[in-house]
Amino acid sequence: MKLGLSGALTKRFIRSPLSPLFLIAALMAGMIALITIPREEDPQIHVPMVDVVVNTNGLKAGDGVELVTKPLETILRAIPGVEHIYSTSVDNHVTVTARFVVGTNEDNAVLRVNDKIRANLDRIPIGIPEPLVVGRGIDDVAIVTLTLTPKPDAANHWDEAGLTQLAQKLQGELIKIPSVGLTYIAGEDPEQIRIEPDPEKLMLYGVTLQQLVARVQEANQTFSAGAIRYNGKMEGVDVGHTLSGVPDIGLLLVTTRDNRPVYVRDVAKVVFGPKPLEQQVWALNRGKTGWTQSPAVTLAIAKVSGANAVTVARAVLAQVKTLRGQLIPGDINVQVTRDYGQTATQKSNELLFHLALATISIVLLIGFTLGWREAAVTAVVIPTTILLAIFAAEMMGYTINRVSLFALIFSIGILVDDAIVVIENITRHWEMHDSRTRLQAAIEAVAEVGNPTIFATLTVVMALLPMLFVSGLMGPYMAPIPAVASAAMVFSFFVAMTVVPWMMLKFVKPRAAAAGGHGAHHGGRLASLYLRIAAPLLKTRKRALRFLLIVGAATILACSMFYFELVKVKLLPFDNKSELDVVLNLPPGATLEDTERTLFAAARIAGKMPEVTSMQVYAGTPAPFDFNGLVRHYYARQSPELGELHIVLVGKDKRTRESHAIAIALRRQLDSNLTLPPGGVIKVVEVPPGPPVIASLLAEIYGPNQATRLKVAQRVKAIFKSIPFIVDVDDSYGRPPPRLNITVDQDELEYFHVQQSDVNATLQDLFSGKAIGYSYRGSDRPPLEIAIGLPKSGLTWNQSVADTPIPANALPGARGIVELGQVVDVKNTLGSRAIYRRDGHYADMVTGELAGQFEAPIYGMFAVDKAIEKANWGNLPKPDIRFVGQPTNEAKPSLLWDGEWQITYVTFRDMGIAFGVAILGIYVLVVAQFGSFKLPLVVLTPIPLTLIGIMLGHW
Repeated sequence: MKLGLSGALTKRFIRSPLSPLFLIAALMAGMIALITIPREEDPQIHVPMVDVVVNTNGLKAGDGVELVTKPLETILRAIPGVEHIYSTSVDNHVTVTARFVVGTNEDNAVLRVNDKIRANLDRIPIGIPEPLVVGRGIDDVAIVTLTLTPKPDAANHWDEAGLTQLAQKLQGELIKIPSVGLTYIAGEDPEQIRIEPDPEKLMLYGVTLQQLVARVQEANQTFSAGAIRYNGKMEGVDVGHTLSGVPDIGLLLVTTRDNRPVYVRDVAKVVFGPKPLEQQVWALNRGKTGWTQSPAVTLAIAKVSGANAVTVARAVLAQVKTLRGQLIPGDINVQVTRDYGQTATQKSNELLFHLALATISIVLLIGFTLGWREAAVTAVVIPTTILLAIFAAEMMGYTINRVSLFALIFSIGILVDDAIVVIENITRHWEMHDSRTRLQAAIEAVAEVGNPTIFATLTVVMALLPMLFVSGLMGPYMAPIPAVASAAMVFSFFVAMTVVPWMMLKFVKPRAAAAGGHGAHHGGRLASLYLRIAAPLLKTRKRALRFLLIVGAATILACSMFYFELVKVKLLPFDNKSELDVVLNLPPGATLEDTERTLFAAARIAGKMPEVTSMQVYAGTPAPFDFNGLVRHYYARQSPELGELHIVLVGKDKRTRESHAIAIALRRQLDSNLTLPPGGVIKVVEVPPGPPVIASLLAEIYGPNQATRLKVAQRVKAIFKSIPFIVDVDDSYGRPPPRLNITVDQDELEYFHVQQSDVNATLQDLFSGKAIGYSYRGSDRPPLEIAIGLPKSGLTWNQSVADTPIPANALPGARGIVELGQVVDVKNTLGSRAIYRRDGHYADMVTGELAGQFEAPIYGMFAVDKAIEKANWGNLPKPDIRFVGQPTNEAKPSLLWDGEWQITYVTFRDMGIAFGVAILGIYVLVVAQFGSFKLPLVVLTPIPLTLIGIMLGHW
């Protein structure tokens, strides 16, 4: 008998001492890989997003687009690897974001953008500062967040500044841990020495704000003045000293008035305390008697690229435990509000358990059909193959996550085929009890099924590998499936050809001859069952044709379940997470107090749910962002009218509802019981199960001009709101923010001989504040910033501010003062709406999520499309609907669907191509194996029939 490759391998290894060594080496390599391979909950998707931020102080949004946005877009578009350019232009501020191709290294992306910007610095317009380049990537997402709050009995002893100092010290200790990456403090509110001028007293004593600023600045100067010779040595000369605190500043002499000295304390209040930022963080915890509330800050800790999230998170928490009672006082609670290390461990362990369960099921099946010794061989072979696949995954740079483990669970049914076929055929040959030795029978048994086994292995690999070429965000998400499963199949073949025959020869005992000798073996009970079912169906040609027609009709009926919505589609199902977020957008002009009040109202509603164990309120400042927040730019939500409520749920094993069901219930309660001002939006945001997008349902409105785009977008937004299963509806254009317009009266300037630069500087210092310098306190304590500006309560335009003195009659030989209100005109106006652009096209966005009856964007898209067709658009042109690609002609309005649909389209387009390539590859392999062009069609016939089981399984 011709042995072929399979038989030759078996002959070489069936009695070789290398076989047990190979088995031991495979197990050891796999175990080491299982221990050392990084674990995480989801695959790492490297999609660098580099923000170029420009302060366009004084420019309206439209002017900023022409002067800054468009030139920046042109510069960034020339960078290799940039896939999309997004920009948002508002009054006084422009942000242009370059999104790179998935898989680009984050550091390289930032360097490319920075180099390109610096190479074009000569193109910066007059009066525009140098752009700030900020790179963000998956490695900037915190894996652990620690919320620091005082215990209830110590709440009066700690304020935001004290918590910030403690968080900074803790941050300094945690960055010493190897593999700790970016760390930052959310809600940071450092201490500051602040000089709060009193405009009326300034006028009373004839002191201008410029005089006050200059006096403090010169008193706080220190510098080196060279060196002198003294007693035969060279000594450096240091001049001046820094101001050490409130008394030093308050007693600085500013001027004299009527021969009386005027000190800083006479014209301003000097205070020491937290910086008056428009932000606040609170921690809410469920206690025995109800909810407790306390000020808080949150320390976020990320890991470096390639580090094991589980190891880093454990090291961070172990260090925090060590520092309790030392650096961390006893009256401070350190609450772990995010631990991706723990969730990754739980998810990995859960999937490993299911992997073991699948293995045990197969072993029991083999034991039932072939015998317990054969089952024991299978029990060794399957873990060996899986461990080798994990070793291969680590070598290929993958991690243990729910997708790579799914690949192993998915492939276990096929990777065991090789071993089962070999075991069953060796058993069959031995049961023939002919003149061959057990050794010869085993070799020939493997050789007999060797070529079909190789063919089957190559067929499976051919079916899987094209998935590696799926592009977009889903590419790296799905890549572990074909890579790990294909590696498992290859290892399965070699283990089946080498280890299995050796183990069968060593551990499976000879059995008594069956009655009937050589011809008595007919395949056992399973073969008999198959014959009883198949024989009647195939007895005549007519019966066989009838059976095929029935199966074909069943396939068509199964596919019709899509049309009749008996089976609903979704890219990925929601996962059961331990956190939720409530994101709040109040209309522009809302105060921090408004935001806090609304967030606390939402917290009271959420707090009634038994699954909620703690919450953190972030008003005016962003919460530590996750991957979803990275893509949605939540880290840039720094404004008084913006806020976030982070909700921590009890463990999955302690609740009956999944996080998605809790989110739906919470959204329903918020919609029913929370009143928002016009223009306010509140959203319940879940951690997405797959790649994040700006919104699940995203309509981009293009058109000839801003007015048309806005009107169309407003109509589309109304249609979104009219569809019951579209929720959390929002837009990109917002409402025009209220503005106070202060213009300088040129005639009054000339009359009073006032320099306009003095007016501008006075207004800037009063309302924006000005950092004058630092009060240094030694190496163990951070320096205190010294700043000047109005207190929070004084940030309004009133008669007191209008009385602020400014220098007048600024000519040689004379100097006086005049009131600020005498040279300016003040009126209330509205600012510009945000202007959004994507890849050089103006666009307005309408966003939404789906919940309830349908949760895939395709259903929302079709519902909106139908409503657009039925709507009466009057004089407004009806937008054209586009599913792929921006319009080339914007003379007429158009709606382009983006968001999750774009990922779905790219994924299924690429998978469809991959499926076609796989079918072609399998066809070629079958032709090569059997030398027939028709037989492969028979082999491929069952593929569409699988839809019957798939549809019924999802029904």
